Amino acid sequence: MDLNAVISECLAGSQGAWRTLVDTFARRIFNMAYQFSGSRQEAEDMTQEVFLKLHGALSKYDPAKNFQAWFLTLAKNHLIDEYRRSKWERGQRDEFDERVLAHAAHDGPEASLAEKETKAFVWEGLGRLSTEMRTVIVLRDLQGHSYEEVAGMLGLPLGTVKSRVNRARLQLAQVLREAKGGTS
Repeated sequence: MDLNAVISECLAGSQGAWRTLVDTFARRIFNMAYQFSGSRQEAEDMTQEVFLKLHGALSKYDPAKNFQAWFLTLAKNHLIDEYRRSKWERGQRDEFDERVLAHAAHDGPEASLAEKETKAFVWEGLGRLSTEMRTVIVLRDLQGHSYEEVAGMLGLPLGTVKSRVNRARLQLAQVLREAKGGTS
């Protein structure tokens, strides 16, 4: 199979060529994703994300280079980023959980249960936000970093960070209102 011809057809919009590309590399990408996640479901999700990333980046591929090496590097970099992000989010969730539980321990078992339920509710709401919005909320509101620190960490202008935090808070409030209204 001539990969460069398949890629040219993909860029021209051929669904058959795209299917060929996916069929050729899906197993290898899934195996890489599984090594990172250890979960079949997560590996399937990550595999889809890698192919979405490929679809967006395919026009940047230089046909003079080895496609397989280029694509596997793109996949590996995406999987590493996802692994780091999920590991970071788990760490933030654990830290947040510890603070909430430490506070709740002073108020007795009923308050502790209510705090646990509230914490789960908020984390579920955060999970419904985009990664961009969730990141600024966690950094600013849960970790307590200043706007300037968040801007430095994310490499964004201060005004962008302030605006994003505000939008993220509004989106989270809306998500939580909708979720609460749906359970009442």
